[in-house]
Amino acid sequence: MQEYQTPHAEQHKSQRAGWLRAAVLGVNDGIVSTASLMLGVLAASQSSKAILTAGVAGLVAGALSMAAGEYVSVSSQRDSELADIAIERKSLDENPKEELAELAWIYEQRGLDAKLAQQVAEQLHDHDAVAAHARDELGIDHEALANPTQAATASAIAFSIGGAVPIIAALIATKNAGGWAITIASLVALAVSGAVGAYVGGGHRVKASARVFVGGGVAMAITALIGHAIGNVNF
Repeated sequence: MQEYQTPHAEQHKSQRAGWLRAAVLGVNDGIVSTASLMLGVLAASQSSKAILTAGVAGLVAGALSMAAGEYVSVSSQRDSELADIAIERKSLDENPKEELAELAWIYEQRGLDAKLAQQVAEQLHDHDAVAAHARDELGIDHEALANPTQAATASAIAFSIGGAVPIIAALIATKNAGGWAITIASLVALAVSGAVGAYVGGGHRVKASARVFVGGGVAMAITALIGHAIGNVNF
C-alpha cells in the first residue's frame, strides 16, 4: 500500500502517551519505593547488610508486584475491549441496516453532510464493518488491542531500573555516607527521569523534574522519620 507523503514533517508526541506513562511511573516508583525502604531501615538500623537486603527485597517484590498488577489491569481492559467487539459483531450480523445507519449518523455528527456520510459508511462497511464500528463507535483499534504480557514486562523492567539506583549507591558508598548516597543518587535520578519523560512527551522539563523531585523527596523523608521513630522504640 502506498504511503501518504506529507509535505512537511510533524513530530507528534501524544502517540507516546501510553508507553511513556508506564515507563515513567515504573522508573519513579522503583526509585522512590526502594530508596524509601532502604532509608527507613537505615534510620532504624545501621547494618549495611540489612539495608542492602531490604533494597534487593524491595526491588524484587516491587517489580513482581508491578508486573502482576499491570498484567491483571491490562488483561481486564483487553477482555472488555474484546467483549465490546463481540457485541458489535453480533449486532452487525443481526441488524446490518441499523448499524450502517448508526455509522452514517456518527459521521454526520463529525461534520459530513448526510449524503457523504452515507457513502463513507457504506464503503467502510464493505471494507471492514467490524473495524469501522470498533474504531468510530467504540474508539477501539481491534488490530492493536492492549497486550498484558508486554505491559507487565515493561513495568517490571522499568521498576527494576529505578530500584537499582539506590542499591548501587549504597554499594559504592562508604559505610558512614550510605544514607546521603542513597538520598542524593535517588533525587538526582528522579529529577533526570522527570526531565527525560517530559522531553520525550513534549512537556516542560523543569516542571516535570521538580514534581518528581519534590514528591520523591517527601516520600523518602517521611519513611526515614518513621524508621527512626520505630527504631528507637523498645519492644
